[in-house]
Amino acid sequence: MENEDRSFGKDEGRPAIDETDRLIASDKVEGTTVFNRQGEKLGSIHNFMVDKVSGEVEYAVLTFGGVLGMGEDYYPLPWEVLDYDTQKKGYVVDIDKSTLEKAPHFGREEPTFDRNYGERVYGAYGLTYPY
Repeated sequence: MENEDRSFGKDEGRPAIDETDRLIASDKVEGTTVFNRQGEKLGSIHNFMVDKVSGEVEYAVLTFGGVLGMGEDYYPLPWEVLDYDTQKKGYVVDIDKSTLEKAPHFGREEPTFDRNYGERVYGAYGLTYPY
């Protein structure tokens, strides 16, 4: 394979490839900065949730708010609202801070992510919940 970035983990048994021109390892997505279109840093990707059956990413969890990691909340973002910007080396969203603050979010205790909650999350960003 051409144009692969190779990264070797601490564990010799781990795969060496963590990014290609089209794919990226989940642990490289975690911690990636998220900006709005105005260039303001909103937070970073905490993790993302993958449907066990389809393998599709349903939503990414953005950490937002707080100071130095204290008081942060977690904001599920539909994967479709994230656009990767190679120059910023981060994701860009068409969401301003005030819209994000009003969107569904949770603290340390994750809510039950059922259909009703999924509809609220997707609806907050003008999307129809597809699941």
